[in-house]
Amino acid sequence: MSDEPEQAGLPTDRESPVGQPVVRGDPDATGEHADRAVAFEPDDPDSLTEAAETVRSFAENTAGDEDSVYMLRGAAACAALVRGMGSYKAAAERAGGAATVSFIRKWSRVHDLPRSVRRHVAKGEIAPTAAKHIARVGGTARFLLAFAALDHGLTVREIRSLASEINDGADPVAVISGAGFRLGEITVTLPIDAYCELRRRASLEDESPGELIAAALSEHYDAVGDPDRRQP
Repeated sequence: MSDEPEQAGLPTDRESPVGQPVVRGDPDATGEHADRAVAFEPDDPDSLTEAAETVRSFAENTAGDEDSVYMLRGAAACAALVRGMGSYKAAAERAGGAATVSFIRKWSRVHDLPRSVRRHVAKGEIAPTAAKHIARVGGTARFLLAFAALDHGLTVREIRSLASEINDGADPVAVISGAGFRLGEITVTLPIDAYCELRRRASLEDESPGELIAAALSEHYDAVGDPDRRQP
């Protein structure tokens, strides 16, 4: 649903079909909730009716507990309803109740986030309310903001503030780093053999371990493809 361009070749928007429970239906991400995942088909009248009812209940907070999977289901219903009705305004009119254009737009954007970000929402590692602000920004800033949130335990208020600065035209890296949240640093745990081999090769090739890891990661995904682009 986003009109933001992709940057640096990364799939910064949703690649899988709108309304499909790609993450919600994955037991590795949602556990027992996966069996109850609902698909919303924008081109199916009955499914569109179900989406409208779900959006209205979601907006009125009557459909269930406010957990991550529940919110992703509501976001999927919002996105499918917009696709089926053709506009945010028409979707809001079809849903009725407390479902406003603004509400539907915000949650449709969450559904539009790339799979690698949505998985962290489904697993409860990124709060759905934080995901709304991550979805406000476009391009690779979505990844930078999402992963900074994970690495530094950012609050929803901090994410909202950073997203606002980025949307005002500031450089995402400068904004996040300037707020004291360093990007590009992560602690990993390796098997002892792999750790020794990494250190050995880094020494022999006169490169840092990070440079070797980055090169290996690039080569790996050039060979197997990008999981964010895989269709269900």
